[in-house]
Amino acid sequence: MIVIGIDPGLATVGFGVIRTERGVITPVSYGCIRTSAAKQPPERLLEIYIEINALFEKYSPSVVSVEKLFFNKNVTNAMGVSEARGVILLAAQQKNIPVFEYTPLQVKQAITGSGRADKKQMQEMIKRLLNLEEIPRPDDAADGLSIALCHIHIMR
Repeated sequence: MIVIGIDPGLATVGFGVIRTERGVITPVSYGCIRTSAAKQPPERLLEIYIEINALFEKYSPSVVSVEKLFFNKNVTNAMGVSEARGVILLAAQQKNIPVFEYTPLQVKQAITGSGRADKKQMQEMIKRLLNLEEIPRPDDAADGLSIALCHIHIMR
């Protein structure tokens, strides 16, 4: 089974691709989709849509796990994130890929056992759990891997 974890955003979408076979978890790929603030939101959303579809085509995921939007004090930022989430959910639905959504608290608990884990603790655990030589960079890519791994742990 291949799981793509996605940390949505308008400026940066982090993703992590993980394969699980017979209980063995293997990182396949991770990275970010970046859009330019110089472009209008519709152009940026189209870029995200095209790049997400390319990921789905390349890896043929069994499922997609996406971070749920939590209340954000910066309404402008929250709107951009929710618009990006909408594009991601649409792309998955069009390809009939099941989508599972997890809150940041659920992701932290699944990865570290604590809902209060900070970003550094999360990154260290991702490095250890996936047997990576170094912490995945940038942070958004590590978040994408965390969301994918959360799904795998919860489904067990």
